[in-house]
Amino acid sequence: MRTFAYLSADDVATAVRAISTEPGAKFLGGGTNLVDLMREGVEHPDTVIDITRLPLAGVEELPDGGLRIGALVRNSDLAGHRLVRSRYPVLAQALLTGASAQLRNMATVGGNVLQRTRCAYFYDGAAACNKREPGAGCDAIGGFNRNHAILGTSEDCIATHPSDMCVALAALDAVVEVESVRGTRRIPLVDFHRLPGATPQVETALEPDELITAVELPPSALAATSRYRKVRDRASYAFALVSVAAALEVADGTVTGVRLALGGVAAKPWRAYEAERVLLGAPATEETFRLAAEAELAPAVGRSGNEFKIELAKRAIVATLRQLLTEGGAA
Repeated sequence: MRTFAYLSADDVATAVRAISTEPGAKFLGGGTNLVDLMREGVEHPDTVIDITRLPLAGVEELPDGGLRIGALVRNSDLAGHRLVRSRYPVLAQALLTGASAQLRNMATVGGNVLQRTRCAYFYDGAAACNKREPGAGCDAIGGFNRNHAILGTSEDCIATHPSDMCVALAALDAVVEVESVRGTRRIPLVDFHRLPGATPQVETALEPDELITAVELPPSALAATSRYRKVRDRASYAFALVSVAAALEVADGTVTGVRLALGGVAAKPWRAYEAERVLLGAPATEETFRLAAEAELAPAVGRSGNEFKIELAKRAIVATLRQLLTEGGAA
């Protein structure tokens, strides 16, 4: 079976035709992360192919007020886009907390969505990793797991998804558009990434012959009052221990709208539906925020090195909601 990373072409139709002509071929995600995986010997594609000439680098305002973001839009360009900063500040903030300025100038939206875990055991060829080699075991479970997941884990994998951008997209009800010779498919961002279960090597809902072409954000008045909080070991170039993307609407002291997602806690951006359920229609108070955080983290399972994340996630939720209540959103 041949292994590809996506291919060089001048138009999307040519690209999707080409990736569907190799029966049984495995197609890897792209982005700067793929280069890291090749350097570490985790991936060994037969052919590395460039798609940067595809016409997917634009941000388009949709008739309903939403945005269509091309898969090749650079992270730095998206973070500075006037409509993103004004309508979806949580997304601009999330992008600016990711990596370094140099990497943000190179990284793309599609590559960010297809990022793979930074679990040290996944990168270490001498370690057991079910994601890298199904059936090998998971050395992280009994090993150094300070950065690992506390929600949605399985006995086969406790790795986390590293993206900041995708946490904001999950809170914003974003939709991933993919294309193949069979046509266009739209996948909610919350369903695009998969929890490990018994098959941690299957990380997304992307089919082998599909290419990410865009991410769409629906119109949302709520999103204008939103923030991203990232808790990490150092101020820059560090992945989140816990992150929170939140949008909040309050009228007469009551929560009338809320969106909440967490990063650094699961194998996918974690939409905090249980916390949203507790918050909606409840008094906008510190007590309610804490009750919502407790409800969301109730199923969390800590390991030897990351049990502290459970309380950290609760406090990050409360602090983010408190700041939105008192200060509002900010780009």
